[in-house]
Formats: sequence, C-alpha cells, structure tokens
Amino acid sequence: MAWRDGRASQGKLFLFMASIVIGITAVVSIQSFSDSLKSNIDLQSKSLIGADYIIDSSSPVNQRVQEVIDSLGGTAGEEVNFASMVLFTQSGMSKLMKVRGITEGFPFYGKLETRPGWAADDFKKHGGALVDATVMLQYNLKRGDSIKIGNITLPVAGALKSVPGGSALASTVAPQVLIPHELIEQTGLIQLGSRIAYEYYFVAENEDMDMEALEDQLDAMLDAEGADLDTHTATSRSLGRRYGNFTRFLNLVAFIALLLGCIGIASSIHIYMNEKLTSVAVLKCLGATRIQTFVIFLIQITAMGFLGSVLGTLAGLLLQLFFPLLLDDFLPVDMVIRLSYPAVFTGLLLGLSMSVLFALLPLMGTLRVVPLQALRIEARGPKRSKKIRILILFLIFLAIYLFSLRMLENWLYAFFFVLGLVVAFSALAGVAYIFVKGIQNFFPESWSFCARQSMRNLSRPRNQTMTMILAIGVGTFLISTLYFTKDMLLARATIDRTSESPNLLFLDVQKEQSALVYQSLERQDLQVMENIPIVTMRVHSVKGRGAKELRDDPDANVGRWVLNHEFRATYRDSLIGSESVVQGEWVGMHDGNGIVPISVAQNFASDASVKIGDRVTFDVMGQLLPTRVASVREVDWGRMQLNFSVVFPKNVLEQAPQFLVLTTKTADEEASAAIQ
Repeated sequence: MAWRDGRASQGKLFLFMASIVIGITAVVSIQSFSDSLKSNIDLQSKSLIGADYIIDSSSPVNQRVQEVIDSLGGTAGEEVNFASMVLFTQSGMSKLMKVRGITEGFPFYGKLETRPGWAADDFKKHGGALVDATVMLQYNLKRGDSIKIGNITLPVAGALKSVPGGSALASTVAPQVLIPHELIEQTGLIQLGSRIAYEYYFVAENEDMDMEALEDQLDAMLDAEGADLDTHTATSRSLGRRYGNFTRFLNLVAFIALLLGCIGIASSIHIYMNEKLTSVAVLKCLGATRIQTFVIFLIQITAMGFLGSVLGTLAGLLLQLFFPLLLDDFLPVDMVIRLSYPAVFTGLLLGLSMSVLFALLPLMGTLRVVPLQALRIEARGPKRSKKIRILILFLIFLAIYLFSLRMLENWLYAFFFVLGLVVAFSALAGVAYIFVKGIQNFFPESWSFCARQSMRNLSRPRNQTMTMILAIGVGTFLISTLYFTKDMLLARATIDRTSESPNLLFLDVQKEQSALVYQSLERQDLQVMENIPIVTMRVHSVKGRGAKELRDDPDANVGRWVLNHEFRATYRDSLIGSESVVQGEWVGMHDGNGIVPISVAQNFASDASVKIGDRVTFDVMGQLLPTRVASVREVDWGRMQLNFSVVFPKNVLEQAPQFLVLTTKTADEEASAAIQ
C-alpha cells in the first residue's frame, strides 16, 4: 500500500528527499575532508619540518646544548635564518625577506618545489639563491638576475614555489630567499645585536623512535639553556590546533546545512500529510486501523530517507574531491583524499534518523483522522496527545544536541547552540500564532475583496502560515549565524582595512633615525600613524627570587621560557583593540612615585605564577628595574597587530635603549614602492 500510494506522489516525496540529500551531502563532504586533512597532517608530519626533529636557538648553542646534539648522533643538517632587506640589483628596488642559509641535503623529508625543478639542487652547487616565486613575479626577476644580501651578490638560480611546512599564505606574510649555508657569514649580517635563528635538523635512526619520550627527556633542559626542541609529532599537533577554527567553521557549515535540510523535511512532510488526510479517512472507511495508516506513510518516509541518505553520502564523497582545488594555497600539506568510513556511517545514520524524527510530528496527524473526514473536512477526531508531542520534540532536540556535540566538540557550545535554536523557534512560533489570531479577530472589514481574501486565507483551516514562518525564520536565523561566525573569524585573521588603517610598516627604526624617516614621509605627503617604541629586557627576579635561583630549583613553579626569554616590551597610555584587562586596573601613566606598575598578558601571569601586586624585576640593558603587576590582559594573539607580553606605562622607559616601529598609509603599491 505504501508503494502504491508513493507512486502517485513521486514529485512531493522527491522534494522531501532533496532536502535530505542537500544536508547529508554537506555533512559527508566536510566531515570526510576534515578527516582527510587530519590524516594527511599526521602522515606528512615529517615533511612539515623537513626532518624528524629540530633543535633551535636564537643564539649560537652553548657547550651543554652541543653535548646534547653530539649525544643524538650529530645533526643531519643546519640552518641559519634572519630577516633582512634584499636588494634586486637590476631594478634597484628592495624588499624585507626571510633569508635562510641551509646545508646540503635539506629537506630530509618532502622536497623544495622550484621553477625550474632542477634549481633545488643547482643553487647549492653554484652558490645561487632561490627567491620566492611571488616576489620574482612582483619585481620582474628572471633566472640569472642578481640580488644583494648584505655584502654579497648572488645570481638567482630559480623561483621558490614551496618549502616543507610552508604555505602560500605564509609566503605572503614572510617571503623567503634560500642560499647555501656557507655563504651566510659572507653576508656580514651576523653581528652583535642581530636577530638570528639557528636550527639543527635531525633524522632518527629508528623510524619508531618515541618523540614524546624525547621531548620529556630534553625539553626542560634545552629550555633552561635558551634552546628548544620541535618534533614532527608536536608540529603536527600544533598545526592541527591552528587549523582548529577552520575545521570548526566547516563543521558549522555542515551542521547548518543539515538543519536547513531538516526544516525542509518537516515543512514538506507537513504539507504532504495535510494533502493526504482525505486519503487516510477513506482508508479508515475501508477498515484500515490507525496504526496501519500511520505505518503506511512511515514506510514511505523511511524509504525516501534511506535513499536520500545514500545519494547524499555519494554526492558528499564526490564533492570533497574539489575542496583541495579551492583551498590548495592555504593547506600546509599535499592533500590525498581518502574514504572516511566514520563520515559515511554518520551520513547514513543522520539522514535516516533525522528524516524520521522530523517527520514524526506531521505523521502523528494521521492518528487523529476519523472516517467522517472523507465527507466533511471539519470533522474532529480525538485530541492530540501532548505527552507524545513533547516526547517527539525532546527526541528531536536531543538528536540535534548530540550531533552538535560531535561537530563542535564542546558540550557547552552545543548546549547554547541548541538553546538558541529553542529560543528562536519559540519566538517565531509565538509571532506566527499572534499573527494568525490577529487576522482572525482584528482584520479590517473595509479592505478590498482581494486583500480580505488573501489575508483571510492565512488563517483558514489547514493553513501553512505557522509552517512557513517557522521554516523561513529559522532558516534565516541559521544562515545569519553562519555569516556572523564567518565575519568574526575573518576579523581575527585580517588587518582592519578602514581608511585610517596603516598599510606600510617600518621595522627596527633607531631613535636617531626617526627624524629622517619622518622627513622622508613628509616629502611624500605622508604622516606617521603609529610610533611604537620597543625595549629589550630580561626577567631578573620574580617575587624576590633571582632567575638563576629559580632555574636551579626543580620545584619552582615558573616557566623556563619566562626566565630565559628576551622580552620586547613597549610603553603606552592606552589599550589597543586586541587586548582587554581581565584583572586589576590599567595604569597608563606613571607619576614617578613608588614601584613601576606594569600590565602583563595572561600567559605571562600564568607561567610566571604572578598575580596582582606581585613584584617582577627586569634587567634593561644592565639596569635593574623593579615593577609590580598592576593588571593582567587577555591578548588576542591571532590578531594581526603588534602585541606584547609586558606593557609599561608612559614616563618610565623613554630614556632606555630602544628601537621603533613606525606605520603609515600609502595610496597605492607604486607609492609604497617609491618610499621603500
């Protein structure tokens, strides 16, 4: 009977099935792609850093670190890197780039992608340079042209397209130039005060080497000596966390697509069942029971739900194949799409369960149909059971909560998301009820026939007003949520581009050079928008205990990085957009009396085990500066702004050795290039 009736209503049932297919396609494609991304990051974790593990330091390693390196069997390769202006001799233009001097053999996993391909080996043999491909395009460089780095001039051996662990986005922020390691000294740029990074690459003799055990064994000791250990497994975990917002946003897209599909299911089945009430009454006249008529349509819904789930799953598996083409520039690994069995199982289970759950409320209407409705549509059957209705609604929202918990991976986020849905649903239902009652009781009789007829139809028996308002309203709510979330994520990762936002940055400007920079900008009719002073310092003592004493005390609850890190602090009288005070009181100006009040970031306060009022003494170029913690700030380190762990008030560090970061705004790229 279900088959016979379904053949006569194929169009309406296919509309119902389309809602399922769209939702399940989104869920399966995004879930499967996310699983593939995680799998590829894990499998290609060694190529993310080009080795099994790395020891890095901001200064030449001391004897103790060298002993550790020797105990590990020696390095497979080394690298020295720093930021420097690179001069393109043909055009006379220059650009700030990351200069990397690498030894033979790097990378030990993965490969350098260059144009031409053989340039990856040729530049090391003949003393050339690989220049970022985008920079070569911007500055019209060709193979054979020359660049000058410090004291040496090198031929361009080729274009550097990608390096293990890099991405097109990273290259945009910090374009790279690779040169042979032995040429680094000849640049003359490694001097006292230069910011140089030293990296030592290792290849494990045993592929099954326990990287976590190695971290536990060496990390603390290396931290104490100003070095750091990075393993491919730790890099994989860190990268997974960095892509967390991206995958969570994709999950939200899938979740909302599914909910929109569920709304389509409920509304289409509601309309379908209203049209079938007369058929149900006829069946009951012929002797069919309430359960039999209910099961007839339940079989139809279940069959179409299963078929829609299968089609949606297949479509999702096909759709995910196009994701790497769209996101290739932003992915850190070469994507190899794999079949994700959990995503397939989730798609089939969700499609079937959601289609049945969201169809149950409309289907319950068949139980209230009486045979008399075959002749008289207004005939009333038994009252609907509120308990069953509440139970079905509870099951629907429980299913939504469980699915949101799986997608969002946080029970609190899932709870508030479902709570928001309940509030939106209730508010829309209330608006629809008031609207219909208002038309019934307060509609002006003086309106024209067309107006009265059209508006009265909204409150006629079996009207779809409530269904349409709920479907459109909840759908708009979900899509708006998606757009607001997208805007918030983009705001965290992009620089403000208002008319007052700077677009040119001058780094490492000495105080005596600032007047010349100001004059140069004034000649170009530009003004300095931000003047950010930066003072270098180290922690001398925390709460009266010296840094050396804390390093030697295994029970000291102070992070080694706090004791060994060379902090770059600033001073100003106000907060910036990426930070807010969560404890204490912000002090922007020091009156000269008492100990200097400072503001520290949450990570500093936590790792240094300090709270409001605690004392921290800094070593500022040999001068000890006692301070007290006046406030703790929450800092959004993901914002593209200059953020600081330690901020001083004004009237303290003005006479300390410092350098400046200046910003301005140019009209276009030509003006920016002219200034540079």
